[in-house]
Amino acid sequence: MRIDIPHSWPRTEADAIAIQDRLRGQVDRVGPGPREPRLVAGLDVAYAEDSNRVAAAVVVLDARTLEVVERATAVGDATFPYVPGLFAFRELPVLVEALTRLESVPELLLCDGQGLAHPRRFGLACHLGVLTGIAAAGVAKTTFVGDYDAAALGPRRGAGVPLVDGGETVGRALRTRDGVKPVYVSTGHGIDLDTACRHVLALAPQYRLPQTTRLADRLSRDVLRAAR
Repeated sequence: MRIDIPHSWPRTEADAIAIQDRLRGQVDRVGPGPREPRLVAGLDVAYAEDSNRVAAAVVVLDARTLEVVERATAVGDATFPYVPGLFAFRELPVLVEALTRLESVPELLLCDGQGLAHPRRFGLACHLGVLTGIAAAGVAKTTFVGDYDAAALGPRRGAGVPLVDGGETVGRALRTRDGVKPVYVSTGHGIDLDTACRHVLALAPQYRLPQTTRLADRLSRDVLRAAR
């Protein structure tokens, strides 16, 4: 899979913000995205506790059967510091490297992180979507920006309420299992929120997190452990 990066990886906070501001206008917020994708990919990054070593994993699934079609990984060092709102720059280099090792081209990328639910409306899922041209969404375990009405969120699987930041809907708190705390879905690029949530539910038939996230998380941790 070929990816042309239209910028160098930044070294400073100012450079990183400038990249986000420049690329944000390229985000497709309308979609609608793939209605019935054949291949979907989960992406995740594992971090070493005692160094800057990181491992990225991409797991491509058959969207109908949830069987693994392909895996790709990459290991490197995070060169950008931890700065809230710029965390994507710690992960993007190894994630892009892993994506370029894919032979297949997924129709949807699901990131363990944020899309529009970001202070500058340009989280990891937005960045990856713009770079690859593939529809992308973020599925986060916790909120970064935005609030939602927890009292209005029904207890059953499929219930959802808007995640709102500054008067703008930036995502959705989505219940993927009865009585279990929600995940937070935000569109990244080339897909609308309803479609993204529908796919997240389809990919999470048993657990809180979609199978894409679960498998990518496990693989990234295994690869990091082996690399050390």
